[in-house]
Amino acid sequence: MKLVVQVRLLPTPEQAAALEVTLHACNGAASWVSEVAFERGEFKNFPLRKHTYDSVKSRWGLGAQAAQHVIKKTCDAYTTLKANLKAGNLGRPGSTRYRRAAEKPVVFRPQGAQPYDDRMLSWQIPDRTVSIWTTGGRVKSVAFTASTEQLATLALYRKGESDLLERDGMWFLNATCEVPEAPLNTEPVDFLGIDLGIVNIATTSDGEILAGRELNRIRARERGLRAKLQKKNTPSAKRRLRKRRRKEARRAKDINHKIAKHVVAEAERTGRGIALEDLTGIRERVRLRKPQRATHSSWSFAQLGQFIAYKARRAGVPVVHVDPAYTSRACAECGHIDKANRVSQAWFACRSCGFVDHADSNSSRNIRARAWELWRRGAQSTAPAPPRTSRGGTGRKRSITASDARCASPAF
Repeated sequence: MKLVVQVRLLPTPEQAAALEVTLHACNGAASWVSEVAFERGEFKNFPLRKHTYDSVKSRWGLGAQAAQHVIKKTCDAYTTLKANLKAGNLGRPGSTRYRRAAEKPVVFRPQGAQPYDDRMLSWQIPDRTVSIWTTGGRVKSVAFTASTEQLATLALYRKGESDLLERDGMWFLNATCEVPEAPLNTEPVDFLGIDLGIVNIATTSDGEILAGRELNRIRARERGLRAKLQKKNTPSAKRRLRKRRRKEARRAKDINHKIAKHVVAEAERTGRGIALEDLTGIRERVRLRKPQRATHSSWSFAQLGQFIAYKARRAGVPVVHVDPAYTSRACAECGHIDKANRVSQAWFACRSCGFVDHADSNSSRNIRARAWELWRRGAQSTAPAPPRTSRGGTGRKRSITASDARCASPAF
């Protein structure tokens, strides 16, 4: 499987200036190529080269490899844009956000990432230096820093392109590594259900509640501090805002990594698979009051799901996504579904059998049961079944079956 190892470059001022000029040139060329592609309606790599390759080399002083990567990067950007438009990630067709994205060329930031292949970049891992191509010539002995684990991964598994990027005045290289996967556990003894939430980031079917209150408290404090600094609008306030930029995102990412690592390790140790909810499109489906919107928008459930998926794949642990409908209202003991079962955010009390449990723990047990049923039946669907529409009248609450789930196991 492919993993990305990020290392931080430590260039001298002269090396940093050369890297900055190169990055600005590559992204300026990419924006021009994007305009040509948009005007001609040509978004494929080789046909687009006929119209742009020579101009990119002569006008921006790029080498042959850099020019090809610029054109390919532009085509990849339009492929991603098309996929996002089709998936509805940029709003409905005709909406302001959709038209803003679809009716003008893609523009690349001056500090955007630029791909490098082995002809343009060479690694000296024992010395912790790289030799990298720039528009001013080859820059050698650019120092980088990385952990011992990252160095070992780079030395053993680095393969393919690396991306150069600048962020907040710091320079990074994202190196692609081909890491071997463990054999998939095709006969799990059970599944570990994971309920994802805002108050409690993750709750397992074993009854373990993982982080939540601390991160939400930090996010609320950060939002308040940002509002005060923006209102003050002095040079020192702007400096503090720049210093704290992305700090909240980095902290959330670190917590998600730790939770994913713990969940996958527990599933691997006990010979179980992992069951997750398929929360695709939840932001569009849910209507919230204004005070709740910031908290809901900062909920990084997709990132946590991605971390769990790739760590599980590397460990050979199967992962199954199930339909989350009614998992918070259904009783894990008797299966009775009732909105009144959810007494509060924290507690669940079944109106039928009297079963009482923590609400998120009850939901995670329902997720575990659905995943196990899906796996037992051998369903190999790649997407949830479409929601069933009522054919008139008041309709009935639909029952949830294993066919309503999406299997994301590496085996399929």
